Order: sequence, then C-alpha cells, then structure tokens
Amino acid sequence: MTPAHAVERESALSSAQPTPVVFVVDDDISVRESLEAMIRFAGLRVETYACAQDFLGRPRAMVPNCLVLDVSLPDLSGLDLQNLIASERTDMPIIFITGYGDVPMTVRAMKAGAAEFLTKPFDDEVMLDAIRHAIERSRAALNEEAGMRSIRDRYASLSRREREVMALVVSGLLNKQVGAELGISEITVKVHRRHVMQKMDARSLPELVNIAGRLHPGRASA
Repeated sequence: MTPAHAVERESALSSAQPTPVVFVVDDDISVRESLEAMIRFAGLRVETYACAQDFLGRPRAMVPNCLVLDVSLPDLSGLDLQNLIASERTDMPIIFITGYGDVPMTVRAMKAGAAEFLTKPFDDEVMLDAIRHAIERSRAALNEEAGMRSIRDRYASLSRREREVMALVVSGLLNKQVGAELGISEITVKVHRRHVMQKMDARSLPELVNIAGRLHPGRASA
C-alpha cells in the first residue's frame, strides 16, 4: 500500500473511529522530523519526543496508538523505557529503531513484546507497514479492554445471591442442585438465573460460561 492509499484508507475510517496516534521518541531531530512528515502524510496523528522522560510525562492515549522508539537515548534507553511501560500501556505496541544491528538486543526487545525492530536507514513503506500492524494490535487490545470493563460493570450490578447462583450454574449444576446448595427453591433459582442472564447480557448458558471464564480465568467450567 502506498502512502497515498494509506491517506484514503485512514480518511474513510476517521468518521467512525478516533484517529490513531503514533508516538516517536528519538534524540536525533532529523529522524524525528522525517518520521513526523511521513506519518502525517499517511493520515495519522504523530507526537515526537527527544527523550524518554518527556514521553513518560504524557498521559496514556485512549485511542489506537503505537510507539516508534530509538534504542539509544540520552536518559533512559529504549529497552529500559519498554520495561517501565510494559504493564501500564499494554495497548501500545513498540517499534524499535536503531542505528546498528545487535542480535541479543533484538531478541530481548522482541521477547519483551516489541512489535518490530528496524535498523536505520529503513524504507518508508517498511516503517508504515510496521505502524499499521502495530495500530491494529493496539485497536484489538483497546477493544478487549473495553469489553472486559463492560463485563465487570455488568457483574458488579448483580446482587450477592445472583453471583452465587451464577457461580454454581456455570460450574455445571442444575437448577435443583443449585437450590439445594443455597437452601432456596428451584423456582427462586430460576428467577435469579433469569436475572443473571439479563444483567450479564448472555443469550445462552455457554455464553454465560464464557463470560464467567473471562471474569475468573480457570474457575468456570461447564
């Protein structure tokens, strides 16, 4: 895909989705300016920073995003910055850039979750492809996070008894068995179960089991 085609594609998506942002951290001003021009031409927002500390002062972006990060920086190294933000910005894939190739360094970065490791000088299309793939990864991570937030909110709306019924139902117990376990009638179990299905927005038992599995990995089993 050419940069011109990228502009058309991003323009078509902009009306329905927030414009992704690309962060660039590199102490070489010529590199920052070159990347900024290329990324803007591709129809994406871009923010540039000369050092890791400046970037760390920027609040987390809640739109699809990625980070183009130089390995060698004047304060924290790119790998150190990667370690610092690994748990806080899981929706931000990192594309490392470096002036020299180093296999151990590349392996370390990739094992820590880097999306790509490019050696300068890199081809514009190679960089843009890496950015597009990273943005898609970020979009998927944000969607997953939003989905989990919705599930937790729905679960929080359940009463204590409804949570008890849900836990027993997804463990595979029949209504009669749930009633015996909780000391309530089967009819009451059915009422609570119906409320659970409605509040959790589950259309079937397998779907409820799946939701419970996402809430409590390893605990739900049908």
